Amino acid sequence: MSQPYTPERPARIAILISGRGSNMVALAKALMPEEIPAEIVLVGANKPDAGGLAIAQGLGLPTASIDQKAYRGDKPGFDAALDAMLAQARPDLICLAGFMRILTPWLVERWAGKMLNIHPSLLPAFKGLDTDARAIAAGARLHGASVHEVTADLDDGPIIAQVALRISESDTPDTLAERLLIAEHRLFPAAVCRHLGLPAPKIGWPEEVNRDEYFFSPPLEAEPEPA
Repeated sequence: MSQPYTPERPARIAILISGRGSNMVALAKALMPEEIPAEIVLVGANKPDAGGLAIAQGLGLPTASIDQKAYRGDKPGFDAALDAMLAQARPDLICLAGFMRILTPWLVERWAGKMLNIHPSLLPAFKGLDTDARAIAAGARLHGASVHEVTADLDDGPIIAQVALRISESDTPDTLAERLLIAEHRLFPAAVCRHLGLPAPKIGWPEEVNRDEYFFSPPLEAEPEPA
């Protein structure tokens, strides 16, 4: 990003979710330390009952929602409402953390260069939904997640960072997704901080997790010992 961020002028970050928001929580907690000049200015959702909204409120984060049911058949109308919500928050960066909507080219252009998405596959492979099941069905040896800039084409923007892990013969879509989510919670904060020129976040690993199973590109910086 173009400007250096400071405690007096922290990076303003909006996060969009559709469900429980586990990547939102990981990102918010990673940015809480004082040495990282960043502020979550909005956690927004396309469903008023998205579970992540209550979690965000519990963390003291500002929240808002737009009921997508009120815009059934009117994607431009929904995106206009979303644009207004974002404009009020004035973010420097918008992070799509499990935001399950395809945005119109108009909205993407409005926020060009300021939107990142995390997608559960090693892009360009397996764009779209059900990536864990599709990777297993295809006989892929590796699976992973990608953080990329959002463009008008689905899951097609420039890649910022990726993490890969080997698919085990015993993996099911659920176990593979669970293993991958552990890495996503480290990949997204690291990619966001690198993209904004912020200090690398310090995120511990669960003691039972073998960190050697994961391959990050670029590598994670200053990894702490297991939590």
